[in-house]
Amino acid sequence: MTGRIVVILIGLSVWIYGTNALEFTDCGSKVGKFTKVQVSDCVTTSAACILKKNSNATISIDFELSTIEQCTKVTAVVHGVVMGIEMPFNLPNSDGCSNSGITCPIQKGSNYEYSTTLPVLKQYPKVKVDVKWELIDENKDVIVCVMIPAKIQ
Repeated sequence: MTGRIVVILIGLSVWIYGTNALEFTDCGSKVGKFTKVQVSDCVTTSAACILKKNSNATISIDFELSTIEQCTKVTAVVHGVVMGIEMPFNLPNSDGCSNSGITCPIQKGSNYEYSTTLPVLKQYPKVKVDVKWELIDENKDVIVCVMIPAKIQ
């Protein structure tokens, strides 16, 4: 009897942990795919990353090109999605080829780590938000699109 209770408690713990684990989802990658996403100070066992107002969050996206051979320009476009409405987040540097860990042109068959800082401004409301992060090429095709669940606090 005690063994059954232990098995049930372990199964329940795994289920609860699994339902709260952070998940980064693809939101429309066209010519590449992301392999890893990291957000500074984000607890991956939570359902969302906490973005503290009046601070900076460092975002890193590992990716590779999948359907094109080369890309000469990478531009970052970021939106906060609240209740289905997209609102732009302004980046201090949207040029993905400059000060982001990437040197352009980028080639198919190689892995790249894009990294930048997202200012979380004091005037942002405290709200649950999905951060839609896109890296776009010179033809306006979406290299990668990552949806990052977050809460601004």
